[in-house]
Amino acid sequence: MQAKKRYLTLLSAGTCLALLLYLGGVRLRAARHPPPGSRHGPRPGGAERPWPRFPDALRPFAPAERPGPEGGGRVSPRQRRDSSAGLYRGRRCRMESCFDFAQCRKNGFKVYVYPQQKGEKIAESYQNVLAAIEGSRFYTSDPGQACLFVLSLDTLDRDQLSPQYVHNLRSKVQSLHLWNNGRNHLIFNLYSGTWPDYTEDVGFDIGQAMLAKASISTENFRPNFDVSIPLFSKDHPRTGGEKGFLRFNTIPPLRKYMLVFKGKRYLTGIGSDTRNALYHVHNGEDVVLLTTCKHGKDWQKHKDSRCDRDNAEYEKYDYREMLHNATFCLVPRGRRLGSFRFLEALQAACVPVMLSNGWELPFSEVIDWNQAAIIGDERLLLQIPSTIRSIHQDKILALRQQTQFLWEAYFSSVEKIVLTTLEIIQDRIFKHISRNSLIWNKHPGGLFVLPQYSSYLGDFPYYYANLGLKPLSTFTAVIHAVTPLVSQSQPVLKLLVAVAKSQYCAQIIVLWNCDKPLPAKHRWPATSVPVIVIEGESKVMSSRFLPYDNIVTDAVLSLDEDTVLSTTEVDFAFTVWQSFPERIVGYPARSHFWDNTKERWGYTSKWTNDYSMVLTGAAIYHKYYHYLYTHYLPASLKSMVDQLANCEDILMNFLVSAVTKLPPIKVTQKKQYKETMMGQMDLIINLCMGSARMSYKPFSLGSYGYSTKGNCSCWYL
Repeated sequence: MQAKKRYLTLLSAGTCLALLLYLGGVRLRAARHPPPGSRHGPRPGGAERPWPRFPDALRPFAPAERPGPEGGGRVSPRQRRDSSAGLYRGRRCRMESCFDFAQCRKNGFKVYVYPQQKGEKIAESYQNVLAAIEGSRFYTSDPGQACLFVLSLDTLDRDQLSPQYVHNLRSKVQSLHLWNNGRNHLIFNLYSGTWPDYTEDVGFDIGQAMLAKASISTENFRPNFDVSIPLFSKDHPRTGGEKGFLRFNTIPPLRKYMLVFKGKRYLTGIGSDTRNALYHVHNGEDVVLLTTCKHGKDWQKHKDSRCDRDNAEYEKYDYREMLHNATFCLVPRGRRLGSFRFLEALQAACVPVMLSNGWELPFSEVIDWNQAAIIGDERLLLQIPSTIRSIHQDKILALRQQTQFLWEAYFSSVEKIVLTTLEIIQDRIFKHISRNSLIWNKHPGGLFVLPQYSSYLGDFPYYYANLGLKPLSTFTAVIHAVTPLVSQSQPVLKLLVAVAKSQYCAQIIVLWNCDKPLPAKHRWPATSVPVIVIEGESKVMSSRFLPYDNIVTDAVLSLDEDTVLSTTEVDFAFTVWQSFPERIVGYPARSHFWDNTKERWGYTSKWTNDYSMVLTGAAIYHKYYHYLYTHYLPASLKSMVDQLANCEDILMNFLVSAVTKLPPIKVTQKKQYKETMMGQMDLIINLCMGSARMSYKPFSLGSYGYSTKGNCSCWYL
């Protein structure tokens, strides 16, 4: 029996060995003598292929292969996808590989917008995008100076079914002489793809261009190259924008509804799964999730058994009332990953609960969304109510406050969205001075903290508390002189002596903007602190706010030549400012108001119980505002001030209030401060208030221990 088993084993082994030798010999002979037309010949040096190539069992189910980049060889699915969709052609692009830094480092960060081509229509939303760029400090009309290029061809809506869709965009883009395969170009896009799959292909080869795109997925997002932007409607304001709806920091921060949503329900197709399941969570009390099937032309053909009931309940609730009275707002994906509900929730101080798996959230490169939103998972919808109920009230209040900061800092207007996009790209180019996460995620935000001024947070007036620092304990007085020095009894000389006696005065700068020559050195009184006389080059009003290198202290005491102040009053104002270094602190107060009869803004110096500004004829502020005034404000506003030769102090007040969202602080004195040229004041206020960027309303403050009357904040001497 054992002999028989051994015999069978040997026979089987011999048979297998013979079969292997036979098959191997056939394969080797075929390799040595390839059939006619075969691409495989003997390898150099006589080396033979060691392993056979087995047939592809899936070939009958695979589509026909396209030739590779060189015209031959197998093409992987990734390569096939890259060659068929313009969006993915440069999917490996990063700043280091697809961006030319040379021009940026030579001329700075300048952005060129192509001139509009004759006959090309541009939607209003894209006109707003281009206007925001052209009105920014980055814009240049010279392509030779540009670091970044933006198309004038409308690329926002690339849905082929949309009336805004631009046809033949591929050939139009390729014909641009500066296109250079998209290198150093930025393309803005809100909608891409169409029914039924809504792909992220923009419909033309973007080459090496960067995308500023809404609803972009993490799969297609190219880190440190693309910028994810929010989806905004055509009615989104170009500049300014409405303020957030959080009026009071109420404790507890809970509202009538815990979680709300009101929107379309897609019965079939992409984006339908999550919205079709919302009824499982809806309880009709504090969790109100409403959907309607009643949209589209043929919705009745696809309606299900729940549609009529859902549609009826949908009509019972007012969307804005729900939005303003909810603690959390559900933001599920629509047909695309992004949704209008996202910005609506931010503005309403309703904490967004994100249900859009794979969405690269807007400005995720710089914004920490964990501080302002709840990032959910579509697959765990049923756990959402219990999750948000477990969040502590302190955390809810912090989340709501952060929604307001982010809304007003980056999302309230098309201009802010565009400027944030450009600032992010600028930070990538100049990494050595780029803003950190604290700057982007804390008031006043990245748009108002210019890294060209300093890379050290302690040089800005907003971060002293975070760093455990205090501003320097001295100030620099800047006296604006416009009349010739003809007498030793002139007010400017008395003012100079009084200021020099202050225990906090480090130096005095006299800005000589007079048409007469500089007075001789002996004409100035002797003082215990240095007196530096600077002759203004342009002799314009805005020159008093230039960021002079001679200013070495954090605080600037700005003075008109005819100001009358005692040393005690100077000292008192400075000690108050040390507690509020981000604000203007001073003596002469004014108020602007809306005149219904004239339908314009008015300006008054009457003594009332409130005020909205403190004039810089006798005020202290941080020297950083000189840099912002010079490098951030629109040139048109500064030109108007220089033409009027007045109102520069009003413009400075609007700037500081726009940055801090806080009013100035008035300190009292015994003298009455007089002001002239009220008509010109009215004009500049109307210009400022007409510019939504500078829109400002004073705030009521009563928590710091000083007197508040109406909208004013006063310290008494």
